Amino acid sequence: MGARHLDLKTLGWTDWFGQRAECRPSEPVARVAAVDREQLLLMDQTGSFRAKLAGRYLYRHPLSQDLPCVGDWVCVEKQPGDGIGLIHSLLERRTALHRKSAGDSIEYQMIAANVDFVIIVQSCHFDFNLKRLERYLVMVRDGGAEPYVLLTKTDLVSPAVLDSQLSEIRSAGITAPVMTLSNVTQAGVDDLERLLLPGMTYCFVGSSGVGKSTLINHLIGRELQETQGVSGTGEGRHTTVRRELILLDGGALVIDNPGMRELGILGAEEGLGGSFTDIGTLASSCRYRDCTHVNEPGCAVLEALESGEVSEGHYENFKKLRDESAFNEMSYAERRKKDRAFGRLIKSVKKDLADR
Repeated sequence: MGARHLDLKTLGWTDWFGQRAECRPSEPVARVAAVDREQLLLMDQTGSFRAKLAGRYLYRHPLSQDLPCVGDWVCVEKQPGDGIGLIHSLLERRTALHRKSAGDSIEYQMIAANVDFVIIVQSCHFDFNLKRLERYLVMVRDGGAEPYVLLTKTDLVSPAVLDSQLSEIRSAGITAPVMTLSNVTQAGVDDLERLLLPGMTYCFVGSSGVGKSTLINHLIGRELQETQGVSGTGEGRHTTVRRELILLDGGALVIDNPGMRELGILGAEEGLGGSFTDIGTLASSCRYRDCTHVNEPGCAVLEALESGEVSEGHYENFKKLRDESAFNEMSYAERRKKDRAFGRLIKSVKKDLADR
């Protein structure tokens, strides 16, 4: 960051956080820039410094989604001369980007917090996948951020292929702005840079090798994120292994992400409504208010499917994501219920032992 003057507004602070912050005078706020196991890298007016979570906070917040992640604001005690600060509390999140944890575990995994815009990156070459794009859009809208779609590596496909992909996106009823870009020819880079506004936070998400880190290297102006060469398929390989909040010279804040192989949806009803607006609009005309759009008579969605107004692939993906979200939410609620019951049992046993 050099000798740049820093203040909280520069780091993304707004009145929204100020109205909700309840930090003690001895615990000023700072923003989480990175999380490295038991230590966190924070930023405030003085620059960056290390901190760890207070034991009392860890005891009171056993769930992973309640722990600070990149983009969060925290109340931190930082004594003069101390090398490491102590985090006592986490401020309310304005937006939250999360997914179901990879594997069989039904838990939330936080990706980033307090993000204004999420830029969903797909490569035109080998990576373009409309169903995965719809899945990302559900995740972004469910967390409250604004999505953008960025198609990269346009130099590796013909104009006809690019036009076909753009047509697929429009035909699916996706309303998020779509940009195209080539890191090689630099076509579209200026348009992206104009999008990045001072004090706003942008999170880049997508599969490995779509060009996220190369692009952020360009935005930073130096090789902060190490990248490797191009693979035999034409896709890049990078070594981004952690999420980090980076302040650009122009004043925007960006977060790079490791590529995500799994993107499970958990409790994302709001995100589904925002991403499948065409189906939501049709649903308002269904005969029954609780229509599931599967086999009910008078279902406007099924009628639109039959007439070709809604494509079968778009409809099937909607059903799949809706059912997945509902199943995972039910499993999550059941897990929490069992955890609470086990917690009550432990307290009861401790009380019985104390009374003896």
